[in-house]
Amino acid sequence: MEFADKNVLVCGMARSGQAAAKLLKELGAIVTLQDQKEDFPKENFSKEELEEFKFFLGKNPDDIIGEFDLIVISPGISVYAPFIEKAQSMGIPVWGEAELAFLFCPCPMIAITGTNGKTTVTTLVGDILKLYNPKTVIAGNIGIPLTGLVTGLDESHVVVAEISSFQLETIAAFQPAISAVLNMTPDHLDRHITMENYIAAKSRIFENQRQDDICVLNYDNDITKVMQPPSRVVYFSVKDIKEAMVFLRDGCIYSRLNGSDEFIVNTSELKIMTENALAATALSLCAKVPIELVSKGLKAFNGVAHRLEYVATINGVEYYNDSKATNIDATLKALDSFNKPVTLICGGYDKKADFTTLVQMFAQKVANIIVIGQTAAQIIATCDALGFTAYERAETLQEAVELASKGDFTVLFSPACASLDMFKNFEERGDLFKKYVHSVNL
Repeated sequence: MEFADKNVLVCGMARSGQAAAKLLKELGAIVTLQDQKEDFPKENFSKEELEEFKFFLGKNPDDIIGEFDLIVISPGISVYAPFIEKAQSMGIPVWGEAELAFLFCPCPMIAITGTNGKTTVTTLVGDILKLYNPKTVIAGNIGIPLTGLVTGLDESHVVVAEISSFQLETIAAFQPAISAVLNMTPDHLDRHITMENYIAAKSRIFENQRQDDICVLNYDNDITKVMQPPSRVVYFSVKDIKEAMVFLRDGCIYSRLNGSDEFIVNTSELKIMTENALAATALSLCAKVPIELVSKGLKAFNGVAHRLEYVATINGVEYYNDSKATNIDATLKALDSFNKPVTLICGGYDKKADFTTLVQMFAQKVANIIVIGQTAAQIIATCDALGFTAYERAETLQEAVELASKGDFTVLFSPACASLDMFKNFEERGDLFKKYVHSVNL
C-alpha cells in the first residue's frame, strides 16, 4: 500500500499507537489520532508534530470509519469491537502496529510468542545475537514499538521481536525469517473467549512463512508439539529425544542441528529457567550464531526485571518479585523453581482463569498464601474446595507485603493474574512490591 495522502486512523494513543502515527506521518499519510480518553500523554510528540495530526478523542470512531483507507489499532483494542467489525465489513484494512512495522523492516526478523517466557527469551536471544552482530535490536511487545525504529534500520541489522497474541490478530503479510511459539497454556480468555481462538491467534506468527523460513517449537508442550507451520520446524525439549534438535541431557544443553550432538552449556551455570535457555539456544543457533557465543551469552544473562527477580533478604527472609507472572502457568513454573515452601502473594485482574491447578500445587510448594485483587474471592473459594486453609486476604499489595514479612518463609510475589484491576501494568506492580519490601521494618 502507498501511504502518501492516504487517510489513516490510528486508534489507541499508548506507546505503539504514537509510534505508528509518527511513521505514517513520515510516509506522507493524513493521520487522525483516536483514543477513548479526551487527552493522552503527549511527551513523545513535539508541539510542531501534534499540529500535523487530526484528532478524534473521547469516543469510539464508529461514525467516521468510512472516511479512512486504513485503520491501525493498538494491541489493547479488541478485534471484536463494533467499529472494527464495521470497518472490516466495509473492506477497510485493519492492521496492528506490528504489521505496519514489518512492511518497512529492511532486515531479517526473529519473532517470538508464547504464553510464558516471551520477554526473557526475546531479551536473551537479542543479547546473544549482539555478540555476533552488534546491529541487533530488541523490540515489540517488550516495550519498544517496532514502528519507532524501522526507519533507522538497514539490511545489516537483525530485529528480535516479542509478539503478543493481540498483535498477531491483526497481521496480514507479517513473515518473520525465524519464528517461535515457546509454549501455550490458557491465558487472555477474557479477550479471546476460547482456547481455540487463543491458539489460532498465536499460530498466526508462522502462517505466512515459507519452506526456507524456520519455526522453533516446544516439543514438551502438548499444543505447540502438534502445530504444523509451513516452514522448517526446529523442536527444543528437556528430554533427549530424536525429535528435538536442542535438548537436555544430564543437566547440560546440547544441539544436533549440525548433524552430531554438540555441547552448549551446563545448566548449573545459568540463572534462568531451563526451558527458556533451550528456546534461546535453538533460536540463536538457527540465526547462525557460533556455539561458543551462544554459550557465552547464556552464562552472562542475569534475567529480566519482574521475572523471578531477587529483591532483598530482610531478617533472614528472601523476597522475590515475579510480577510478570500474569497467568497461572507462569506462577506454577515460578513455584517449581523453589526447593522449599514459600509464602505466595497472588491475585489480580480477572482473566476468567480456573485456579484449580494452581491450588493443587500449594500442598507441595506453598506454606501459606496472601491473596489480593479482583480474583481474591475466587482463589479463596478454590482453596476451600480443595482443602487448603493457609490463606489470608489483603486489601492492598502493601498490606500483603506487611503480612508476609511476619513469617519465616521465602516470600514470592507471583500473582498468576494480570495487573489492571489495581495497577497500570505489571511493571508498576512489581516496582511497588520492591518499594514495599524495602520498607519492611522501617
